[in-house]
Amino acid sequence: MTYAVKEIFYTLQGEGAHAGRPAVFCRFSGCNLWSGREQDRSSAVCQFCDTDFIGVNGVGGGKFESAEDLAAAIDRSWSTAVSDKAQGRKFVVCTGGEPLLQLGTALIEALHHLDFEIAVETNGTVSAPDGIDWLCVSPKAGAQLLQRSGDELKLVFPQPLLPPSELEHLAFKRLYLQPMDGPNRILNTELAVRYCLDHPAWRLSLQTHKILGIP
Repeated sequence: MTYAVKEIFYTLQGEGAHAGRPAVFCRFSGCNLWSGREQDRSSAVCQFCDTDFIGVNGVGGGKFESAEDLAAAIDRSWSTAVSDKAQGRKFVVCTGGEPLLQLGTALIEALHHLDFEIAVETNGTVSAPDGIDWLCVSPKAGAQLLQRSGDELKLVFPQPLLPPSELEHLAFKRLYLQPMDGPNRILNTELAVRYCLDHPAWRLSLQTHKILGIP
């Protein structure tokens, strides 16, 4: 299988339970809820995406002919950036776009062979393969949610057609509300804080990488 990857880079995880943890991000190209082109945004299932996942022209991006080739590129990104390789297990976050359109057992096995802990951030419209170490699902209003269990559910908030109450019964270990970015970010943050205070099953997730100005 050939993998299309927008970019591979080393940074800190900015969101959710692993916020602040060093990681290699592997951003896959393509998504099943939006083409990524602005002219298609108004007709997309997900209209608030803030990520460029078109093409393979980002830092470290490209087309990789095998799972082993892609795993090796991810490993190079970690090894080049980390000076003290004895400290902590290697950590990769597979994201997109929608990573589960491409990520499967072969790549999971190749990354585990290189001793990576694997996190995946998905919209939940594709069932996740076995072997993922940390599964974060971020459901979108209007999209069928097939992956209904995992380690972390992260709901971009507010989505009027997808209230948190419809999701909190699902089999996730942690529930997060993440304020929707954009012109109403401040108001959305206030609404998310208020909801978490009123519904303690939910925790607040902030996009700390944007606050810090890092990738």
